[in-house]
Amino acid sequence: MGKNGKKQVVIIMGAPGSGKGTQATLVSDKLSLYYLETSKLLEAAFNSPKTKSVVGADGKRYSMTAEKKIWLSGELNSMPFTLSLISEKIKRVFEGGDGLLLAGSPRRVSEAELLVPFLVKLYGKQNIKTVLLEIPAKESIFRNSHRKFCALMRHPILYSRENAKLNYCPLDGSKLVARKGLDDPKTITVRLERYKEETLPIVNYLKKNGFSVKKVNGLPAPAVVFANILKVLGEK
Repeated sequence: MGKNGKKQVVIIMGAPGSGKGTQATLVSDKLSLYYLETSKLLEAAFNSPKTKSVVGADGKRYSMTAEKKIWLSGELNSMPFTLSLISEKIKRVFEGGDGLLLAGSPRRVSEAELLVPFLVKLYGKQNIKTVLLEIPAKESIFRNSHRKFCALMRHPILYSRENAKLNYCPLDGSKLVARKGLDDPKTITVRLERYKEETLPIVNYLKKNGFSVKKVNGLPAPAVVFANILKVLGEK
């Protein structure tokens, strides 16, 4: 629940490496929102040995092995599969009385056309805000190919000269590791192409349907970006 006492939804969009994860962590903590990170939700599902398949939003059954292969290639997962996982989680968050922060969802206009009305039904249109983090493609490739994650909690650590030689997570002390496959330069290029072709058009969909989308420069230091996000959200 946001600090104003109302349940709200904040959606943070941006290209791979734009800092969505870092900013989502900061914003969700500041505004007391439940942070639903699509990539972690998918990663947890794919690493669950008990789950062999999932019934998608279209009623069809999707193989976890097949969807994991798609995920590792850098392509977007089947929309009904992803939407099923996300919708179920959002429903539980809402029923628990919490506000919500989404980073990495929706990923396609077709997904937004189903997910956004679902959010409106639960939280109300007036309580849904979107932030778009903007960075150049070259910066996206550089950040992704250099970033690491902590082995324990999967905190993303953005690359900088200050932490270039950092080997352990400053948050929990676990070893920092590179994310194989998804952060390889070739895979990042594919992810960027899919972002431009399928995810970025969501901005126009939101605007056409009366939702405000605030653009924020994702290049400055995380603290500066965070302050600018709070400003456009009217929280500072």
